[in-house]
Amino acid sequence: MLESIGSVAGAIWHYLENNNEATITKLTREIGVNERTVLMGVGWLAREGKLDFEQRKQGTYITLKTQQPKAEVV
Repeated sequence: MLESIGSVAGAIWHYLENNNEATITKLTREIGVNERTVLMGVGWLAREGKLDFEQRKQGTYITLKTQQPKAEVV
């Protein structure tokens, strides 16, 4: 089970990398797995600190966290 959740987490990450944002409904439809597995994959990525969430009228949108530029050492 953990292996399939990890695979779905990877598919979610790639989808968001290519499409910028999505809702759970959109991810479920586009990735082609059941909503429960998508939720587990989103939880996996959220726990790793890789996702941002934005609540809008239409629902909650998920995006990849933007990378903060590393400070230069002077």
